[in-house]
Amino acid sequence: MNKLSTPQNAATQNQRLAWITVAVASLLIIPFVAMQFTNEIKWSLFDFIAAAILLFSSALAVEFALRKTKKTTYRIMACTIIVMVLAIVWAELAVGIFGSGFAGN
Repeated sequence: MNKLSTPQNAATQNQRLAWITVAVASLLIIPFVAMQFTNEIKWSLFDFIAAAILLFSSALAVEFALRKTKKTTYRIMACTIIVMVLAIVWAELAVGIFGSGFAGN
């Protein structure tokens, strides 16, 4: 029997997915609340959708990397690369540091 197909592992995976969803939603609440108090933050619906997609996909990629790799060194490398890609894409979308068409330049 496959180790991942047991009911206990499925429940654990569902709990982790729920925690990832709660974490992403919690992070997205920060700019939403800040928008209520200041005019310095002006996110549109598209900004929230893009941020949700970036955060959720990055969190799922980290979860996948942690689940599929056994060596600690490989786990650290995979997670570091995922976070670096997230930071680069976020920065490009936010301020266009590379001046690509991806950021709307």
